Amino acid sequence: MENKDKNTGVSLFGQSEEYFAGADPIEEIFALNLGDFMSEHLISEDLAKKIGSNVQDKKKRLIEQLKELVSIYSLKNTLCVLDFEKKSDYAIYTAIAKSIVQMLEVEKCNIYLAKDYARGMANPDFDLVLVGSSVGNIRRSGYKLGEKSIISVCFVECDTISADGITAVPMSSNAKKVGVIAIEDKEANLIEKSYLSLLESMARLFAASMALQGEIDNTNHLMEDSEALESDLKHSRAELTAQIGDLCEYQQGFVEHLARAVDTKGHYKVSHSKNTAELARKICKQIGLNEKTTDLIYYAGLLQNIGKIMLPEEMFTSSRKFTPEELVIMQKQSNIGVNLLMNINFLSEVVPYVTYQKERFDGSGAPEGLKGMSIPFGSRIIAVADAYCAMTTDRPYRKAMEPKQALEILREEASHKWDPDVVNALAEVIK
Repeated sequence: MENKDKNTGVSLFGQSEEYFAGADPIEEIFALNLGDFMSEHLISEDLAKKIGSNVQDKKKRLIEQLKELVSIYSLKNTLCVLDFEKKSDYAIYTAIAKSIVQMLEVEKCNIYLAKDYARGMANPDFDLVLVGSSVGNIRRSGYKLGEKSIISVCFVECDTISADGITAVPMSSNAKKVGVIAIEDKEANLIEKSYLSLLESMARLFAASMALQGEIDNTNHLMEDSEALESDLKHSRAELTAQIGDLCEYQQGFVEHLARAVDTKGHYKVSHSKNTAELARKICKQIGLNEKTTDLIYYAGLLQNIGKIMLPEEMFTSSRKFTPEELVIMQKQSNIGVNLLMNINFLSEVVPYVTYQKERFDGSGAPEGLKGMSIPFGSRIIAVADAYCAMTTDRPYRKAMEPKQALEILREEASHKWDPDVVNALAEVIK
């Protein structure tokens, strides 16, 4: 039912028809804006006070819910996926730019933000402000949106553009256009497809995080306003929830593209991460693990080599095996992969599985020397699945083994490297 005058009736309740959907009947009556007549003639003073108190309780519950959302999705929990912890904005954006250069092995990366997001760094002469650079030498520079530069056109058209050794990727989400990430590599005409997809997903994640922070700032101001209406708080909760949903979607996309980029850098001819994750899932089902645990182990399998994205590609292109020094580097860099996952909220539970996947069943592994059943079960499953997939896949320095031969090696090394029960489950899976 539509009512043009929403300000009639008792002020606590006369806000909208949807306001008390699902509430008790008396609140529904007031929500229909039937006027002061109802309160004057049918509702006693004591009952009116109780209803008013109930509304205040609802406001308190809403504020508590909003505080919890704000706490979980604060800036430090949404933008730390690139493993930086610096105090100043310049240092943060420079750290991101340097991480991108290391991941993609390009010459240079610059990050530009729209002046509304530059937070004290904006120059009135520019609509897009340079806020971070991998070279660490940030000058007060940027672009006007009317210019025909790659950067400004990328931002306006919200589309990836490559020309003259520069690739510009828009930082945009469903909610906002935030800025542009630009990488430069004069020797490379085209960036590898999986790396470009990673950069684009990273840009979307960045934009969604910043848009969410803007909504969190609005919510904080609203919660501090003693005159804020319940309808305003509900609207804020709906906006936060929608943007958190976008953020989780972009986080998952980022992780999936990161796994593909790892496989590209490792020069796997097939999707090793995907195959490992799928095999780990089959082992879980063979053992009889529940659905949630199986899903977590699947994600951990997808991400178990994510730290390799920070290694030089030349380590994977040689036809020789790794030197002892390179193996040490490989082991150390695996910690970066764990750090990349630590602050991606929906994946936090997979971190132990990734952290301890290099442990050995007899206690001789890294990083903690855990032994036997003290190693998380998910880590033991991923270790076996990873080893089997690696042995049965062509690598630059050797041909793939036959499944029977790979399984025989795993059986020989069971109780030393691998959990014998997991190896037995794998044998049933690949029969």
